Amino acid sequence: MDIKTFSDNTKIIIPCIALVLLAQFIGKGMSVVDALPGAGVMFLVIIASIQIKIWLPKIPLPAFAWATLIALLLSMPYSPVSHIFMSMTNKIDFLATTTPLLAFAGLSVGNSIDKLKSLSWKIVIVSLVVFTSAFFGAAVVAQLILKFQNII
Repeated sequence: MDIKTFSDNTKIIIPCIALVLLAQFIGKGMSVVDALPGAGVMFLVIIASIQIKIWLPKIPLPAFAWATLIALLLSMPYSPVSHIFMSMTNKIDFLATTTPLLAFAGLSVGNSIDKLKSLSWKIVIVSLVVFTSAFFGAAVVAQLILKFQNII
């Protein structure tokens, strides 16, 4: 990644992380200063995922998938940096990150409303099936895990 690309990405990433920290402070009352190390780790994971996407253009994964994979590998108990990674990122309530992410997703959909209008009514049925399947799939997985752990 060259310096211009890094600068352009940073101009987008830093306000997003700032929104996450603000959402945590307002919604959960969490200290922004305590969450800064976790925000720094988030920044590094995001930059690394963008760089991996640039290095591996033939693999059709979005940067978000790379970021998820990196965070998963760093947080696994077998990772040598798991303890450090988890102690830094545990200060961040990742549920608070959904508000700005959904706002950005809504804005991006709003910018392509003409494309959405051109789709047939069948997209509504497809999306309802996908949402319902995802919900019930997650419920089944949660049920199995909770039963396996004898919580329920």
